[in-house]
Amino acid sequence: MIKSFGQNLPELQLHLSSSHCLMEVDDGAELCFPQLLNTSCRKPTLPWQLHTPTNILLLSLAVSDFLVGLLLMPGEILRRTSCWFLGDLVCSLYKYLACIITFASVGDMVLISADRYVAICEPLHYPTRITMTRVKLCVCLCWLFSVFYSSLYLKDNVTQPDRYISCYGECVINIDYVAGAVDIVVTFIAPITVIIVLYMRVFAVAVSQARAMRSHITAVRLQRSVTPKAKKSELKAARTLGVLVFVFLICFCPYYCVSFAGDNVLSASSIAYVIYLPYFNSCLNPVIYALFYPWFKKAITQIVTFKILQPGSSEANIL
Repeated sequence: MIKSFGQNLPELQLHLSSSHCLMEVDDGAELCFPQLLNTSCRKPTLPWQLHTPTNILLLSLAVSDFLVGLLLMPGEILRRTSCWFLGDLVCSLYKYLACIITFASVGDMVLISADRYVAICEPLHYPTRITMTRVKLCVCLCWLFSVFYSSLYLKDNVTQPDRYISCYGECVINIDYVAGAVDIVVTFIAPITVIIVLYMRVFAVAVSQARAMRSHITAVRLQRSVTPKAKKSELKAARTLGVLVFVFLICFCPYYCVSFAGDNVLSASSIAYVIYLPYFNSCLNPVIYALFYPWFKKAITQIVTFKILQPGSSEANIL
């Protein structure tokens, strides 16, 4: 019997060698240089925890919020509380950036609403319709269209910075009636209509799904333990983004209503508060994220405490 085992030993070694080679070939896809099987380093694998289509949209919105606090708020305070000493060119650039960032924020809210609509109303098609590539493309197109639209909207203010300035130390924005009416439709009425229609549909479907989950008590245990949890996560995300959109409407409606009715409706001090409201919305968005997203709190803690600089911080589980 020992002799028989010894006779089969070369065959066993050949089989193990073949399996080892096969394993190396399979692992070759993870190597930096697949042709160098034994000496090549492996490709680093990063845990893409937060890289989801919804979070890409939230990132775009967060960038616009950050730019509002970094650029627009200081410029608006300087423009309304003291003399403008930065020159006509900087004034023109400030107006241009203000239009781009504001319109990009509105576009992000529309994209977020569309994302939640597909996730809640058409969940089976969500992985194929809302992909990372498509979302990144939509975000890029949103910002590019904001640049293009702002160039048309502020054409005279950008090409001739000192055209509407009556004295030194002044930074004003002059928009004719037709351009103002088009701006209200493009940046307010049309986006709000789309957002309201989508969210009415989202919450109608969310309510029906909640009732269906409560009524299916006798469902299969696997479905009862997995499916409701996924649905609950989607409904929570829809509720959070619904609050986000609601706050957005509250902050932007007064500004556009005053713009449509004219400056003579309110006093100068009241108009100043109305103008600051859209910028204040950018301050509220991070607060909303912190209240409704636990992973956002953990991510902020990692950044503030500088734990993000420690080795292996990218592998930390914050979900």
